[in-house]
Amino acid sequence: MAHAVKELFPDARLAIGPATDEGFYYDFDIDRTFTPEDLYLIEKKMSEIINRNNPFVCKVIPREEAVKLFREKGETYKVELLHEITDENVTLYQEGDFVDLCRGPHIESAGQVKAFKLLSVAGAYWRGNEKNKMLQRIYGTAFTDEKDLKKYLDFLEEVKKRDHRRLGKELELFSIGEEIGAGLIIWHPNGALIRRTIEEFWLNEHYRAGYKILYTPHIAKLDLWKKSGHLDFYRENMYSPMEIEGVDYEIKPMNCPFHIHVYKSSLRSYKELPIKYAELGTVYRYERSGVLHGLLRVRGFTQDDAHIFCREDQIEDEVLNVLDFTLYVLKTFGFKQYDTYLSTRPEHYVGTPESWERATNALKNALELKGLSYDIDPGEGVFYGPKIDIKVKDVLNRPWQCSTIQVDFNNPERFDITYRGSEDKEQRPIMIHRALMGSLERFFGILIEHYAGAFPVWLAPLQVKVLTIAKRHNDYARNLTEKLKSEEIRAESDLENEKIGYKIRNATVMKVPYLVIIGDREVSEGNITVRKRTGENIGPFTIDKFIRIIKKEIDSKQ
Repeated sequence: MAHAVKELFPDARLAIGPATDEGFYYDFDIDRTFTPEDLYLIEKKMSEIINRNNPFVCKVIPREEAVKLFREKGETYKVELLHEITDENVTLYQEGDFVDLCRGPHIESAGQVKAFKLLSVAGAYWRGNEKNKMLQRIYGTAFTDEKDLKKYLDFLEEVKKRDHRRLGKELELFSIGEEIGAGLIIWHPNGALIRRTIEEFWLNEHYRAGYKILYTPHIAKLDLWKKSGHLDFYRENMYSPMEIEGVDYEIKPMNCPFHIHVYKSSLRSYKELPIKYAELGTVYRYERSGVLHGLLRVRGFTQDDAHIFCREDQIEDEVLNVLDFTLYVLKTFGFKQYDTYLSTRPEHYVGTPESWERATNALKNALELKGLSYDIDPGEGVFYGPKIDIKVKDVLNRPWQCSTIQVDFNNPERFDITYRGSEDKEQRPIMIHRALMGSLERFFGILIEHYAGAFPVWLAPLQVKVLTIAKRHNDYARNLTEKLKSEEIRAESDLENEKIGYKIRNATVMKVPYLVIIGDREVSEGNITVRKRTGENIGPFTIDKFIRIIKKEIDSKQ
């Protein structure tokens, strides 16, 4: 692709062009905006290059010689990359008269490329830094045959149909306003109703599991974040402090220190442990504008956060309990497939290697006792402890990071929290951080794409839409709607003077699970005709029977 761009647009300068899990991309510095027509021309030129079938030739040359070569070509980005390489020799690959800096390896010749497609163009800052120049990134993909390429392109079309940003607007779920600020979510009535349903489920299950619910402030003194270690290890994701009456305050990136404060508010005994605090706590983290993405990457979000304070001999049991709780919650929302990872000590951390080893072993033993297969994710633990990450797979088999369980030996030390042991001596508790859904915003975005906006009945913002065929049916529809609402079924009636086909279409577009159609027969017989959003007609039912059916479906959360 880079060769084709250089042949068509000689003034384009090359930046970087790596392979990705889904294909590849290349960044270009060029004084024009690539258009769909340009992509077509680039694809055509790529086919010409493939037909030439030039071999990919590997060349190992001294780094300084490579610097001279690319400087003469005017490839300033390659020169900058070469100056950061410490090896004496570097690897170049040549295909025809095109030379690029690359580690390789490559296929033997261009003719081995059988099926490819350029997908899109996007802006990308050089080195991902918004202070650098904006480049143009062309995305593409390649497969060994046209059949596999078509399968992947069909997959991408399905991804587009399920895009939560598009569905969020169409279904009136949420919005992000430029006048409000990037990465800040406004929940519209339909989305807020779903969120409320999720929160009520979360709250009830946490009470049942023995958690105590907290509410904590959105800001705290800057010194609190120094003490917790966030200022040292998490500063780039925090906002600038604000001064209040001569004291620096920070908007919170985490809930942990507040929960520790509650723990420290009383003397604790070993008999009380474990103590479990949970909070739907809204936090704020600085994310670069280039990585923000709908609900999936935001600057303000609500974590389903919890912290468990326990004795060291209780760690395995508590991690097992959290694993059971996590898998139950994920299954309830329709996620039955997932991958599990054990993340170990990163390069920069607090605490001792010994405490990290004990914490890592506790997580490992719990996973093995639970019988969960897992992969090691080396160096991906948080700065204060190792963690278990669970990535759910949606209906398209895409993995999404949601749940995390982290063992922390370090914050109890930093905040000097203790409990009175069985021998009447002060001892240090262990702290387990955990989130089941991760954040409500991200989880909601995943749910939208998983269900393509057609939520199960228990989550649907509107569960029943009552539609009238004629004006004379309106009173019957009003009474039915009120009866459904009295049974805590979310229902509305459409009494507009429109054709029934139009009303059905509108309700179907909004993905309402059940449409109740009222005409002369329904009014005279006292029954209802029901149509599913899939187009399937069911019934007729008595009103009481329909209520029993839908309430059973809501209660089962299917």
